[in-house]
Amino acid sequence: MVQEAANSQRKVKVITVTGGKGGVGKSSVSLNLAVALCQLGKKVMLFDADLGLANIDVMLGLKVDKNLGHVLSGECELKDILQTGPYGLRIVPASSGLKQMVELTTEQHAGLIRAFSTLDEDVDFFIVDTAAGISDMVLSFCRAAQDVLMVVCNEPTSVADAYAQMKVLSRDYGVKKFKIVGNSLHSLDEGKLMYQKLVTVTERFIDATLELVACIPVDLNMRKAIRQRSCVVDVFPTSPAARAFKTLANRITSWPIPEVAGGHLQFFVENLVNKK
Repeated sequence: MVQEAANSQRKVKVITVTGGKGGVGKSSVSLNLAVALCQLGKKVMLFDADLGLANIDVMLGLKVDKNLGHVLSGECELKDILQTGPYGLRIVPASSGLKQMVELTTEQHAGLIRAFSTLDEDVDFFIVDTAAGISDMVLSFCRAAQDVLMVVCNEPTSVADAYAQMKVLSRDYGVKKFKIVGNSLHSLDEGKLMYQKLVTVTERFIDATLELVACIPVDLNMRKAIRQRSCVVDVFPTSPAARAFKTLANRITSWPIPEVAGGHLQFFVENLVNKK
């Protein structure tokens, strides 16, 4: 009972990793960031929130018998599907290839977000790996987080789609701050140039603040790690990409957690409510 009370009072840092375009490396960023935080001694849970095309379990070679589809169908509870990955990382696997999973109603999204507050898990950081685009599901998960990491590659389509996603989140969902992660970059200067492109267009048309928080370099070790069913921060810890992820993880540990809940539905919102 003492442990349960301690867990219920512990504040969880919730970070959504998203991107306007598919193929920009959201899942790789989510997984490597989560494991890098675990390596720092943090207790981390990773939610594979691409509900129809899940792949975190595949990336790690995990054998998953039950996933979020079974939870939503009432076959089991959320706690029953949790998996354990590298360094104690806790993983919430979604389903793959189920059309109904991407057709959930707004009420079902809300129920899913609330369900995480029922978990009796000791968590410091909760990472949400979303699908691409501007579906209601993606937007709901972004709004339910305290920080939104926008993964962007230095390609016109990636920059344009990231802008479109930020526009909708800012205009319709009240998300006003975005932390930009440049991925698959050939140099730091390339990352800064890409970021400046985003800033130029958003300053003109969006009421939002952008911050460049990481530039992940092109690194062949990323593909090697995936083929080994692992992540680069684990099997190639001194590689350029691994160093960039570890730097980002260290930076994230200093990001503040709100003292009180916001005015909308959030993951682990009960942990932000002062209990009398």
